[in-house]
Amino acid sequence: MRSPGSIWRMIIDEIRFRKMNFILSVVSVFIAGSALIGAIAVLRIHDRFTGFIMEEKGKKLEERLAALEDDTRKAMLELGFNIVILPDEQELSDWYEKGYSSEYMPEGYVDRLARSGIIIVRHFLPTLQQKIEWPEKKRKIILAGTRGEVPNLSKSPREPLVEPVPEGSIILGYELHRSLDLQEGNVLQLMGRPFEVSECYTERGSQDDITAWIHLKEAQELLGKPGLINAILALECVCDEDVSLARLREEITGILPGTKVIEKGSQALARAETRRNLAVEARATLEAEKQNREILRNAREDFASFLIPLVLLACGLWIAFLGLMNARARQEEIGILRAFGVSGKQVLKLFLGKYLLTGIAGGFFGFFGGMSSGILFGRILEGQFLRIGLGPGQMVFLLLLAVAGASLLAGLAGWIPALLATRQDPADILHAD
Repeated sequence: MRSPGSIWRMIIDEIRFRKMNFILSVVSVFIAGSALIGAIAVLRIHDRFTGFIMEEKGKKLEERLAALEDDTRKAMLELGFNIVILPDEQELSDWYEKGYSSEYMPEGYVDRLARSGIIIVRHFLPTLQQKIEWPEKKRKIILAGTRGEVPNLSKSPREPLVEPVPEGSIILGYELHRSLDLQEGNVLQLMGRPFEVSECYTERGSQDDITAWIHLKEAQELLGKPGLINAILALECVCDEDVSLARLREEITGILPGTKVIEKGSQALARAETRRNLAVEARATLEAEKQNREILRNAREDFASFLIPLVLLACGLWIAFLGLMNARARQEEIGILRAFGVSGKQVLKLFLGKYLLTGIAGGFFGFFGGMSSGILFGRILEGQFLRIGLGPGQMVFLLLLAVAGASLLAGLAGWIPALLATRQDPADILHAD
């Protein structure tokens, strides 16, 4: 009985003697292994490239959304406050005619609103307005008292829409400072009190042109309304996609009973809404790109699942054919070996050992061939060069998979030729010679 070492020596001698048969078998296994690993590599590159695309477009989307948010804020600055909270007793016809409320509510309402946790409005500004006779200048003006904006404690702080009027200062509308020839730094008298002009507004084309702004506390004192205001101005948060006037009114009146809410529309608000819609469309575009990449991957995966079995089948049949040719060419050798006492099991080991070496060699080279072809086809399909992006452990796993799979394919394909070779009667073979 021959030792395992002698069987492997016979396998090596057989490979040396019939090099072409061995090379063709290895090439066949190489093609099968390359096809399998190449398909895995192409799909891996597709996934990496999809990740790069989503990351890049995600960054661009974030930049675009940041720009849109900034544009929206600028639009809101143009719009100013678009929500007005009035006492419930106020007649709207009178408010629209005068431009200010003749009813009053506690100044503490604005602090209550800021602490309420409401999220659909920000930038709360209490005001007290009234048309008065400016005794020193003998003309009617609108006196407006304001203080610093009260921040919404449930939202991150933002730059205020309007700066507070310092005590002892006055801001004049365009018509007032133009007709009275007043400039910043001038000191004037208003109802017996001195005020320094801190700012002169440009023309706005509204009642702001005949309005003078002073600190809220001083306005309350001059008008005899201590602790009272007649409106709270606020800015609707257009970032809330579910915001509606009905919801806004419901929330605010629930917090401030005895009030009503007016929403002022404008082209600036419409532009802000358009920008918000653009942001929604941008997100939808990114999601559509992700879905398209997923559809493309599924198509490539389906193609690979159809092509790879065909390649494996073709390679397996070719190996089986080469095995039959090899078994026929070695009939005399098999007959002599059997006559010298070599068992059919040992002959089977002789053939299967050769197929094992064929599978190992073909799988090893097929791994590197598949990686190289996968990178090449990945570059063609994706339009740019990308590495597989696998760690050492994953690469070793794929190498072992390629070698094991190739050895299994070669063994299964060569099983029938090897089995036929072991079942030949040595007497018949030698008698034929």
